[in-house]
Amino acid sequence: MENMFRLMGSEDFSDRQRCIWVNGPVIVGAGPSGLATAACLREEGVPFVVLEREECIASLWQKRTYDRLKLHLPKKVCQLPKMPFPENYPDYPTKRQFIDYLESYATRFDISPQFNECVQSARYEKTSGLWRIKTVKSSPSSAVSGSEMEYICRWLVVATGENAERVVPEIDGLTTEFNGEVIHSCEYKSGEKYRGKSVLVVGCGNSGMEVSLDLANHGANPSMVVRSSVHVLPREILGKSTFEISMILMKWLPLWLVDKILLILAWLRPKMGPMELKVLTGKTPVLDIGAMEKIKSGQVDIVPGIKRFSRSHVELVDGQILDLDAVVLATGYRSNVPSWLQENDLFSKNGFPKSPFPNAWKGKSGLYAAGFTRKGLAGASADAISIA
Repeated sequence: MENMFRLMGSEDFSDRQRCIWVNGPVIVGAGPSGLATAACLREEGVPFVVLEREECIASLWQKRTYDRLKLHLPKKVCQLPKMPFPENYPDYPTKRQFIDYLESYATRFDISPQFNECVQSARYEKTSGLWRIKTVKSSPSSAVSGSEMEYICRWLVVATGENAERVVPEIDGLTTEFNGEVIHSCEYKSGEKYRGKSVLVVGCGNSGMEVSLDLANHGANPSMVVRSSVHVLPREILGKSTFEISMILMKWLPLWLVDKILLILAWLRPKMGPMELKVLTGKTPVLDIGAMEKIKSGQVDIVPGIKRFSRSHVELVDGQILDLDAVVLATGYRSNVPSWLQENDLFSKNGFPKSPFPNAWKGKSGLYAAGFTRKGLAGASADAISIA
C-alpha cells in the first residue's frame, strides 16, 4: 500500500485489528477540504493517507443533496487549489458538474482514499510524539466489515467539515404522534413526489428556501417556518455576484461600511448587516434564486414557530393549525469532531476551531484543521495551502 508499511505483530495478533504506519499526515475526510489538502501535499511531494467513512469522495454532495442544487457562489471563488473549473462550465455549476470536477481533481492528483474507514478515535501520544487513529470498516457488504485498524502518524489533518452530521431538533409530537413523512433536507431529492401535498419546511436558510422553491415548482403546497428575521440578498447585484462584491469591498473597507453598502444596494434595512452576521454568528446570508418571488405570490406560505405536532396536523405558536402530509427539516448540520478527536486545544466543544480565520488551521503536536472557517470552499482552499 503506497505511503505505508504494516507493523506486523506476534502470531496471535488479531486478524481483525492491524496497525499501519503512515509516512506523512493522515487526512480524515475526503470532501473538498480533504481533497484540497491532499492535492497541495501531493504537489509538495509529501506522502499522505486519506480516510473516508463513506464509499465515495464528497459524500455530502453525492448522497445528501437535492437534485436542483447548484453552487450559490461563482465558480472562480469555489475552485480548489491547482485546478480551475472547466471553461465550458456555467458561472454557477450544477451539483453533477461539481461532483465531476471533484472526481477529476482526485484523479489528476492521484488521490485514492481508504473508503469505508470510519474513525472511532484519534489521540496524541506524548511519549512517542505520534498520533494514533483507530478506525472500523463501515461497509455492511464487505467481508471485513467491523474489522479494526490503527493508523500511526506524526501529523493529523481534520477535514471532516462543518456539515458532518445532520441537526434534528426535538419538537413535541414530531416523532411520537405525527403520521406523515418526516425527512431531513439531506434526504430530499425532488418535489415531484409531493405534488398536491401540504409540506412544512422547518428552517429558512439557503436549504429551506431552495427546498420550498422546488416544492412550489413541482405543484406542492409548501409552508416555511420563519421564527426570526432573515437576511435575504439577491445572488447578484448589478450583474455581479453579491459575494464577489462583498469580498472586494472588505479588502479596502471596514466590515460595518461593507454591510451598509450591501444593504443599500439590496434595499434592505435590518439591524445587523449580512457580513457582520456571518462573522459573529456563522450564519450565512440567504442568496435568493427565486424563492422570494414564490413567497410574494403566495405559492410559499410563511408561518411562525411550531408548538406541537399531532397525527396529521401542526399547531403553530400563534394558534394556527395546519393540515400536513410531510415535514422537511432544513435544520442544518454540525461538526462531529468532538465525538472522535481526543484533544481540547485546537477545537472547542462545538466542533469548530477556537481561533478565528485565518488562524484556525494549525494546532499543536502536528494537528491541523481544513474547512472549518465558515468561509466555504474558498476558506477550505486557503486552509489546504497553509497546511501543505
